[in-house]
Amino acid sequence: MCSAHFEKLNAVTAGVGEVRDIIKAAEERQKLYHKSTILLLDECHRLSKAQSDALLPALENGTIRLIGSTTENPYISLTRALVSRCRIFEFKHLSKEDIKNALLMALKDKERGFGNMDVTFNEDAMEHIVSYASGDVRSALNALELAVLTTKPDQNGNIVVTLEIAEESIQKPVVHIDESLFYDMLSAFCKSLRGSDPDAAVFWAMKLIEGGADPRIIARRMIAHASEDVGLADPMALLQAIASMDAVEKLGYPECRLALTQAIIYICTAPKSNSVVMALENAVKDARVNVTVPAHLSDSHYSGHELLNKGVGYLYPHDFDDHYVQQQYMPQELKDKKYYEPTNMGNEKRISKGFRKTTNNRMELMAAIEALKLLKEPCSVTLYSDSKYLTDAINRGWLKSWVNNGWKKADKKKTAILNVIPFPETNENFSFHSASHSKVPYPLSPSTQIPLNPHPVQWLLRWNIPV
Repeated sequence: MCSAHFEKLNAVTAGVGEVRDIIKAAEERQKLYHKSTILLLDECHRLSKAQSDALLPALENGTIRLIGSTTENPYISLTRALVSRCRIFEFKHLSKEDIKNALLMALKDKERGFGNMDVTFNEDAMEHIVSYASGDVRSALNALELAVLTTKPDQNGNIVVTLEIAEESIQKPVVHIDESLFYDMLSAFCKSLRGSDPDAAVFWAMKLIEGGADPRIIARRMIAHASEDVGLADPMALLQAIASMDAVEKLGYPECRLALTQAIIYICTAPKSNSVVMALENAVKDARVNVTVPAHLSDSHYSGHELLNKGVGYLYPHDFDDHYVQQQYMPQELKDKKYYEPTNMGNEKRISKGFRKTTNNRMELMAAIEALKLLKEPCSVTLYSDSKYLTDAINRGWLKSWVNNGWKKADKKKTAILNVIPFPETNENFSFHSASHSKVPYPLSPSTQIPLNPHPVQWLLRWNIPV
């Protein structure tokens, strides 16, 4: 290895032809002198696919030994074929202690440093240069040299480097963010938002922006996470995120930093819920299913829609108490599907209470409808229930209308009466016999009573009546 021929190439300026020339010379050198070739490829992340493909055969047969250097993530910037044939070593930034030791060595070294000069470095000046070097010893040594050479000695010939001199000797560190680091930091920012850590989220956001990232990227991610991780637990989070985007567009940087920071802190401290994104993902999965639009939900703006049974039976919610009425909105193929499940976090706790109430009303009404479907002919029906929504549905006539329309299509006469009375505390008031309940379809008589307790589905299942 020590006797190998050494070639140096820069991937930015080199072309495929130069790569092939080096490979050809290496093959001849191997045949004539049994001497291997080491290729140092600088900026190897700029290597094109054609250049990579040209190198592969030489790497496989040992003609070329490749040493590549890059500041980018090779797993992202290089082709997979080339990476699979190499061993990757990652060089870390030097620690502050390492940089400080290097500076002290430079001050003592009489041949390559300032050991022959009387130099005194104040501790705060040394710490400032070490901190601002950001792990780069070259930057620290350059700052040290500039500070010593530009400072006039005192009366005793002593050069004293103060904090003020150190601040003038080293520039503000440039935050270097390559593509891989950019996505790592963006991921850290997003996960800090989700994890309710305002300190970390603000830090990663400012780190990205100081590194050259567009502030709109931060605002866009907040808009997404306001719905994904907060959702209806605190709807104001979305407004805060949108307002931060507005500030970025209208104020620009750096003035928009305040609005961005406010939105970040708000989202981090807001109650969390992923019910919105779960509803979206589950609905998208079922969106590929072929379904039929329920007839009562179909368009009815044209004349003659009744002949096609389009829009017939639709119930206008604002005509009912609480501006709500139960009816089937989902297609028949997915009628039992549920996508939105509110949590008990923040505002969703209030939504959850109303949602469960609506769900119970839906169960009550659907149980009544399914039970009525079992009736074979018009008769007087009494529904026992404590549900005011079921009572309202009967009093307003839409449930009776639904039953009558069904019987009318079956060439039956109109039903006589649909009544609802409070559910009795015991079963003693019921006039049926237990034997008549055990079979499906439900047995009929000129006067039929259908008991529906506050949990009708449980009752109907107990009596073997399918829902």
